[in-house]
Amino acid sequence: MNKFLLDIPERMETERLYLRAYKAGDGPMYYAASLRNRNHLAEFESGNLLMDLKNEEHAEAIVRELAAHWALRNYFFTGIFEKITDEWVGQVYVEPTNWGLPEFTIGYVADVNHEGKGYISEAVKRVLGMLFKEMGAHRVTSDCNEYNIRSSRLLERCGFRREGHLLENRKNADGSFHGDFLYGLLRREYVDR
Repeated sequence: MNKFLLDIPERMETERLYLRAYKAGDGPMYYAASLRNRNHLAEFESGNLLMDLKNEEHAEAIVRELAAHWALRNYFFTGIFEKITDEWVGQVYVEPTNWGLPEFTIGYVADVNHEGKGYISEAVKRVLGMLFKEMGAHRVTSDCNEYNIRSSRLLERCGFRREGHLLENRKNADGSFHGDFLYGLLRREYVDR
């Protein structure tokens, strides 16, 4: 598969949301999201890109880099915005892990002020549609901290099947360890929801 021949939409919509690639000028918004979500992300997403933004200029450089990587088809960071307010409510991350299969991995973050509203499930389902329909995915994977029950439930609501459980494969900030649940979804299992 030639990844450059794929027509990957830079904007998608759902009933309540629009999803789009980050672009020049998003730095201030992205930095504000970073500041707002640091405590929220600390437990399960301490390595998330949002945790390391230093200021608006740094955030602007990062969103421009994310846009460049989108164009090169290296990975896809997609902002999730509420249609009515244009507020950032989270993001979905997609990384091609094997263009030959093709296989992708997916991750997501909910904004602290918008969690529990079903926005991330809605966005993940739309991104799965893009991956299976427009990008021809055979398989999509994801993982989550074994203690992140909300994330496990979200993946299962979106049709993923738990494929494994890695024990103590990550170190926490306090020196303790946790494991990850591994999830997968095959093209033949995908149901357009």
